[in-house]
Amino acid sequence: MQIINAILDIVFPTKCILCKKVGKDLCLACLHCIPQTERESLKWIFPIYDYRDTNIKKLLWFLKYKGKKRLAKVFAEIIYDKILEELSELSIMENFRKPILIPIPLSRKRYKERGYNQAELICEEIIKLNNLRDSVDVNNIYSNTHFSHGVNMKLENNILIKIKETEHQALIKDRRTRLRNLSGSFAIENQEKNKEKIKNKNIILIDDITTTGATLNEAKKVLKQAGARKVIAFTVAH
Repeated sequence: MQIINAILDIVFPTKCILCKKVGKDLCLACLHCIPQTERESLKWIFPIYDYRDTNIKKLLWFLKYKGKKRLAKVFAEIIYDKILEELSELSIMENFRKPILIPIPLSRKRYKERGYNQAELICEEIIKLNNLRDSVDVNNIYSNTHFSHGVNMKLENNILIKIKETEHQALIKDRRTRLRNLSGSFAIENQEKNKEKIKNKNIILIDDITTTGATLNEAKKVLKQAGARKVIAFTVAH
Protein backbone atom coordinates (compact mmCIF):
# COMPACT_ATOMS: atom_id res chain seq x y z
CA MET A 1 0.00 0.00 0.00
CA GLN A 2 2.86 2.41 0.80
CA ILE A 3 4.41 1.73 -2.60
CA ILE A 4 1.09 2.37 -4.34
CA ASN A 5 0.61 5.62 -2.41
CA ALA A 6 4.14 6.70 -3.31
CA ILE A 7 3.45 6.07 -7.01
CA LEU A 8 0.17 7.96 -6.82
CA ASP A 9 1.93 10.90 -5.14
CA ILE A 10 4.32 11.05 -8.09
CA VAL A 11 1.64 10.75 -10.77
CA PHE A 12 -0.94 12.87 -8.93
CA PRO A 13 1.04 15.08 -6.52
CA THR A 14 -0.80 16.64 -3.61
CA LYS A 15 -1.44 20.33 -4.17
CA CYS A 16 -2.64 23.09 -1.88
CA ILE A 17 -6.38 23.50 -2.41
CA LEU A 18 -6.05 27.29 -2.36
CA CYS A 19 -2.83 28.16 -4.23
CA LYS A 20 -2.13 24.82 -6.02
CA LYS A 21 1.44 24.66 -4.69
CA VAL A 22 2.69 21.06 -4.63
CA GLY A 23 3.23 19.56 -1.18
CA LYS A 24 0.20 19.64 1.09
CA ASP A 25 -3.57 19.96 0.87
CA LEU A 26 -3.12 23.30 2.63
CA CYS A 27 0.23 25.09 2.62
CA LEU A 28 1.53 27.19 5.51
CA ALA A 29 1.38 30.42 3.54
CA CYS A 30 -2.33 29.99 2.75
CA LEU A 31 -3.11 28.83 6.28
CA HIS A 32 -1.59 31.96 7.78
CA CYS A 33 -3.61 34.16 5.42
CA ILE A 34 -6.94 32.92 6.79
CA PRO A 35 -8.30 35.46 9.30
CA GLN A 36 -9.12 34.30 12.79
CA THR A 37 -12.62 35.02 13.98
CA GLU A 38 -13.36 38.23 15.82
CA ARG A 39 -17.10 37.65 15.95
CA GLU A 40 -18.65 37.20 19.36
CA SER A 41 -19.71 33.67 20.28
CA LEU A 42 -21.05 32.06 23.42
CA LYS A 43 -18.41 32.14 26.16
CA TRP A 44 -18.12 28.35 26.30
CA ILE A 45 -17.59 28.00 22.53
CA PHE A 46 -14.11 28.59 21.10
CA PRO A 47 -14.02 28.99 17.29
CA ILE A 48 -10.77 29.55 15.39
CA TYR A 49 -11.43 31.08 11.97
CA ASP A 50 -13.92 33.53 10.45
CA TYR A 51 -16.39 31.56 8.34
CA ARG A 52 -17.17 34.66 6.30
CA ASP A 53 -13.75 34.22 4.67
CA THR A 54 -14.12 32.54 1.29
CA ASN A 55 -10.99 30.41 1.76
CA ILE A 56 -12.11 28.79 5.01
CA LYS A 57 -15.51 28.14 3.44
CA LYS A 58 -13.80 26.42 0.53
CA LEU A 59 -11.57 24.31 2.78
CA LEU A 60 -14.46 23.13 4.95
CA TRP A 61 -16.49 22.34 1.84
CA PHE A 62 -13.63 20.17 0.54
CA LEU A 63 -13.36 18.43 3.91
CA LYS A 64 -17.08 17.74 4.19
CA TYR A 65 -18.15 17.03 0.63
CA LYS A 66 -15.06 16.31 -1.51
CA GLY A 67 -13.37 13.69 0.64
CA LYS A 68 -10.29 15.77 1.51
CA LYS A 69 -9.96 13.98 4.83
CA ARG A 70 -6.34 15.01 5.34
CA LEU A 71 -7.58 18.53 6.09
CA ALA A 72 -8.92 17.09 9.36
CA LYS A 73 -5.33 16.74 10.56
CA VAL A 74 -4.56 20.37 9.72
CA PHE A 75 -7.60 21.62 11.61
CA ALA A 76 -6.95 19.21 14.47
CA GLU A 77 -3.50 20.72 15.05
CA ILE A 78 -4.96 24.22 15.22
CA ILE A 79 -7.82 23.19 17.52
CA TYR A 80 -5.50 21.13 19.72
CA ASP A 81 -3.30 24.15 20.35
CA LYS A 82 -6.41 26.13 21.29
CA ILE A 83 -7.57 23.36 23.63
CA LEU A 84 -4.22 23.36 25.43
CA GLU A 85 -4.34 27.13 25.71
CA GLU A 86 -7.82 27.18 27.24
CA LEU A 87 -7.26 24.16 29.49
CA SER A 88 -4.18 25.75 31.03
CA GLU A 89 -6.58 28.19 32.69
CA LEU A 90 -9.75 26.11 32.99
CA SER A 91 -8.00 23.21 34.71
CA ILE A 92 -6.92 25.54 37.51
CA MET A 93 -9.80 28.01 37.71
CA GLU A 94 -12.70 25.60 37.10
CA ASN A 95 -11.18 22.17 37.79
CA PHE A 96 -11.70 21.23 34.16
CA ARG A 97 -9.57 18.08 34.12
CA LYS A 98 -9.63 14.70 32.36
CA PRO A 99 -12.00 15.88 29.61
CA ILE A 100 -13.90 13.58 27.29
CA LEU A 101 -13.75 14.53 23.61
CA ILE A 102 -17.08 14.12 21.79
CA PRO A 103 -17.71 14.99 18.11
CA ILE A 104 -21.05 16.42 17.04
CA PRO A 105 -22.65 13.41 15.34
CA LEU A 106 -24.33 13.14 11.96
CA SER A 107 -27.65 11.44 11.41
CA ARG A 108 -27.43 7.90 10.05
CA LYS A 109 -28.74 9.06 6.70
CA ARG A 110 -26.21 11.85 6.33
CA TYR A 111 -23.36 9.65 7.53
CA LYS A 112 -24.31 7.02 4.95
CA GLU A 113 -24.38 9.64 2.19
CA ARG A 114 -21.01 11.16 3.14
CA GLY A 115 -19.25 8.04 4.41
CA TYR A 116 -17.62 9.83 7.34
CA ASN A 117 -18.17 12.49 9.97
CA GLN A 118 -15.73 15.40 9.60
CA ALA A 119 -16.01 16.28 13.31
CA GLU A 120 -15.12 12.69 14.22
CA LEU A 121 -12.09 12.79 11.90
CA ILE A 122 -10.87 15.95 13.63
CA CYS A 123 -11.35 14.31 17.04
CA GLU A 124 -9.37 11.25 16.00
CA GLU A 125 -6.50 13.44 14.83
CA ILE A 126 -6.58 15.44 18.08
CA ILE A 127 -6.25 12.24 20.10
CA LYS A 128 -3.35 11.10 17.90
CA LEU A 129 -1.57 14.40 18.53
CA ASN A 130 -2.25 14.19 22.23
CA ASN A 131 -0.95 10.64 22.50
CA LEU A 132 2.12 11.50 20.45
CA ARG A 133 2.97 14.55 22.48
CA ASP A 134 2.44 12.60 25.66
CA SER A 135 5.31 10.31 24.67
CA VAL A 136 7.77 12.49 22.74
CA ASP A 137 8.59 16.12 22.08
CA VAL A 138 6.90 17.19 18.87
CA ASN A 139 7.16 20.45 16.96
CA ASN A 140 3.83 21.57 15.52
CA ILE A 141 4.70 22.71 12.01
CA TYR A 142 1.57 24.82 11.72
CA SER A 143 1.91 26.88 14.88
CA ASN A 144 5.60 26.54 15.75
CA THR A 145 4.51 25.62 19.25
CA HIS A 146 6.68 23.16 21.16
CA PHE A 147 5.59 21.01 24.06
CA SER A 148 6.38 17.66 25.58
CA HIS A 149 3.20 16.48 27.26
CA GLY A 150 -0.39 15.96 26.24
CA VAL A 151 -3.37 16.14 28.57
CA ASN A 152 -5.40 13.38 30.19
CA MET A 153 -8.10 13.26 27.52
CA LYS A 154 -9.99 10.49 25.75
CA LEU A 155 -12.32 10.19 22.78
CA GLU A 156 -15.88 8.87 23.08
CA ASN A 157 -17.52 8.90 19.65
CA ASN A 158 -20.43 6.56 20.38
CA ILE A 159 -22.08 8.35 23.28
CA LEU A 160 -23.86 11.27 21.63
CA ILE A 161 -25.99 10.33 18.63
CA LYS A 162 -28.27 12.22 16.28
CA ILE A 163 -31.67 10.57 16.23
CA LYS A 164 -33.56 13.00 14.02
CA GLU A 165 -32.85 14.05 10.45
CA THR A 166 -32.87 17.84 10.35
CA GLU A 167 -32.67 20.50 7.68
CA HIS A 168 -29.19 21.96 7.17
CA GLN A 169 -28.78 24.76 9.72
CA ALA A 170 -27.02 26.93 7.14
CA LEU A 171 -30.27 27.08 5.17
CA ILE A 172 -32.21 28.47 8.14
CA LYS A 173 -31.71 32.17 8.87
CA ASP A 174 -34.04 32.68 11.84
CA ARG A 175 -32.55 31.65 15.22
CA ARG A 176 -35.86 30.47 16.69
CA THR A 177 -36.46 28.26 13.66
CA ARG A 178 -32.92 26.87 14.04
CA LEU A 179 -33.64 25.95 17.64
CA ARG A 180 -36.94 24.26 16.74
CA ASN A 181 -35.21 22.41 13.90
CA LEU A 182 -32.70 20.87 16.33
CA SER A 183 -34.98 20.28 19.30
CA GLY A 184 -34.91 16.61 20.27
CA SER A 185 -32.36 15.75 17.57
CA PHE A 186 -29.65 14.42 19.92
CA ALA A 187 -29.70 11.62 22.47
CA ILE A 188 -27.40 9.47 24.57
CA GLU A 189 -26.77 6.06 22.99
CA ASN A 190 -27.41 3.15 25.37
CA GLN A 191 -28.26 5.48 28.24
CA GLU A 192 -27.80 3.08 31.14
CA LYS A 193 -24.23 2.30 30.09
CA ASN A 194 -23.11 5.65 28.72
CA LYS A 195 -24.61 7.94 31.36
CA GLU A 196 -22.11 6.47 33.78
CA LYS A 197 -19.28 7.37 31.40
CA ILE A 198 -20.20 11.06 31.36
CA LYS A 199 -21.67 11.55 34.83
CA ASN A 200 -19.77 14.37 36.57
CA LYS A 201 -17.28 14.44 33.68
CA ASN A 202 -15.94 17.42 31.75
CA ILE A 203 -16.85 17.35 28.06
CA ILE A 204 -15.24 18.95 25.02
CA LEU A 205 -17.50 19.06 21.97
CA ILE A 206 -15.92 19.34 18.52
CA ASP A 207 -17.62 20.58 15.35
CA ASP A 208 -16.51 22.17 12.11
CA ILE A 209 -18.75 25.26 12.08
CA THR A 210 -20.82 27.21 14.56
CA THR A 211 -23.09 30.06 13.54
CA THR A 212 -25.74 30.78 16.17
CA GLY A 213 -24.53 27.97 18.42
CA ALA A 214 -27.88 26.17 18.20
CA THR A 215 -26.37 22.77 17.38
CA LEU A 216 -23.82 22.95 20.18
CA ASN A 217 -26.43 24.25 22.61
CA GLU A 218 -28.72 21.30 21.91
CA ALA A 219 -25.86 18.82 22.30
CA LYS A 220 -24.78 20.49 25.53
CA LYS A 221 -28.32 20.33 26.90
CA VAL A 222 -28.54 16.57 26.31
CA LEU A 223 -25.13 15.95 27.91
CA LYS A 224 -25.93 18.10 30.94
CA GLN A 225 -29.25 16.31 31.40
CA ALA A 226 -27.29 13.05 31.38
CA GLY A 227 -25.10 14.32 34.22
CA ALA A 228 -22.08 15.95 32.55
CA ARG A 229 -20.27 18.35 34.88
CA LYS A 230 -19.15 21.04 32.43
CA VAL A 231 -19.35 21.27 28.64
CA ILE A 232 -17.24 23.46 26.35
CA ALA A 233 -16.82 23.37 22.57
CA PHE A 234 -14.21 24.07 19.91
CA THR A 235 -14.94 24.63 16.23
CA VAL A 236 -12.90 25.35 13.13
CA ALA A 237 -14.93 28.41 12.18
CA HIS A 238 -17.64 30.84 13.21
